[in-house]
Amino acid sequence: MNEKLFAALQYITPQHTLSRAAGWLANQRTEWIKDRFIHWFIERYGVDMSEAVEENPKAYSCFNEFFTRALKPGARPIDTTEGSIVCPADGSMSQVGRIEEGRIFQAKGQMYTARELLGGSEALAAEFDQGHFATIYLSPKDYHRVHMPYTGQLRTTVAVPGELFSVNTATARQVPRLFSRNERLVTIFDTDIGPMAVVLVGAMIVAGIETVWGGEVAPIRRKVQTLDFRPQPSITLQKGEEMGRFKLGSTAIVLFGKDKVAWEPAFKADSPTWMGEKLGSKL
Repeated sequence: MNEKLFAALQYITPQHTLSRAAGWLANQRTEWIKDRFIHWFIERYGVDMSEAVEENPKAYSCFNEFFTRALKPGARPIDTTEGSIVCPADGSMSQVGRIEEGRIFQAKGQMYTARELLGGSEALAAEFDQGHFATIYLSPKDYHRVHMPYTGQLRTTVAVPGELFSVNTATARQVPRLFSRNERLVTIFDTDIGPMAVVLVGAMIVAGIETVWGGEVAPIRRKVQTLDFRPQPSITLQKGEEMGRFKLGSTAIVLFGKDKVAWEPAFKADSPTWMGEKLGSKL
């Protein structure tokens, strides 16, 4: 399908209704429904079940349990180099680079601002001005738990209501400010090199976003107000620890402040990523 037509159809699609319906289906525990759905998905996307702790697709109670399946120990080694930042998820690098004058590169001809992405806070966006970003797209076949790129203490979680456009490459090229207009969960961590943001972006058919400290946060049902969660007591997560997961696929965006990190030069747009591999180093 033509990219422009594909994007145009998304504007008239009942995005939230379709996504919530997908969530209902993904939570069905009736055996003939969930087993057929899981079998079709594995065949359609070539999912490698040999990596999973539970290799038998029929053992999962519902599609969402299958989709957020745990991997066997050692399936994704965490880079242990001193000062390294690691990829938070399996997928492909959508874009990687610098935050220039508060703007983040989305795709050819498309930009969005850090302020928009982070829920509208000028003060928060200023902490990442002239910093670095990495945007990772998780495709349907990928492992869908998101892990910590670097050790940090959770400062705040902000759930931002929004649209639910697809986040694939074709849509990123056609829909302005895609990642800053979709529903998303902003997590801010304080680290020994300053603030780190890990933003979990919702998308069409994504049935939910969870964190390990707060459970299911999205779908976000309030349409206007930004929700702000400040943890008590404090929560510290180590590099490589799970911090959240997607129920169906989407995008994770990592931000660091100015002169804090250097990305590995091998990473370009469309480069494959594996959770735990070295993404960059602290300066």
